[in-house]
Amino acid sequence: MSEAQRYPVDLSVRPEVQGFFDEATNTISYIVRDPRSTSCAIIDSVMDIDYAAGRITHEHADAMIDWITERDLTLEWIIETHVHADHLSAAPYLQDRLGGKIGIGSGIMVVQNTFGKIFNEGTDFQRDGSQFDALFEDGDRYTIGSLQALTLYTPGHTPACMVHVIGNAAFVGDTLFMPDGGSARADFPGGDAGQLYDSIQKILNLPDETRLFMCHDYGPNGRGIAWETTVGDEREHNIHVGGGKTREEFIAFRTERDAQLAMPKLIIPSLQVNMRAGEVPTDEKGNPVLKVPINGL
Repeated sequence: MSEAQRYPVDLSVRPEVQGFFDEATNTISYIVRDPRSTSCAIIDSVMDIDYAAGRITHEHADAMIDWITERDLTLEWIIETHVHADHLSAAPYLQDRLGGKIGIGSGIMVVQNTFGKIFNEGTDFQRDGSQFDALFEDGDRYTIGSLQALTLYTPGHTPACMVHVIGNAAFVGDTLFMPDGGSARADFPGGDAGQLYDSIQKILNLPDETRLFMCHDYGPNGRGIAWETTVGDEREHNIHVGGGKTREEFIAFRTERDAQLAMPKLIIPSLQVNMRAGEVPTDEKGNPVLKVPINGL
């Protein structure tokens, strides 16, 4: 049974999708608008950080806020496709200014347990996902105005990864990159190359014409930054999984490749903030503070 049969989606509905590229982290955030109402959602927002200076700002989020307010839209959802290790979420900042519910996959609890230990978090750090307004399971549905959204559980990069299918558009997080970019690493705690391959097949079993939107792009081989492709294009041309590459081939490649990769530059602040739904941790006096675990990652 294909994913289209298991999780029926209405490909006749084409949501308006506006991408916002963050050059500092090569992240693409999205505003997804219901074409039949004023409702919208934000997917994978970015909070700006000068890590060396310990300074947080919100230029990227403010640009999204301006886009929404200029069109008099209603923000219903602030979605995280997973717990990002390369940028900080601006979810609380956006929610404070525009409202909306913050949602993530229920696998967040695995991430919170894993990294709660690594960062030596105390008992005041809740590991039940309660920092978020909604925890999604595989096959859950929610609405953005009249738009129907479907969640697909896609672990492998992290235990909390989910793809959100909204009309004829699917937001894949870090599970896939553009065809010439391949796939995400699977060597973080809780990651698994075999699971990642299986999750990618789940995406590739969606109808060929489904639009796919990436969370990151690095412009390999000097091409311009891009973030939209299709299931059919990925299935045929993705350099890591396209053209019928087997699970065994993928696992061997991904394992060898991941062993050569350095940790993301912002992994330490990103994980602490993002496992808290975008809130910066504080010390006993309430001052924002970040920890640096030594030899913990």
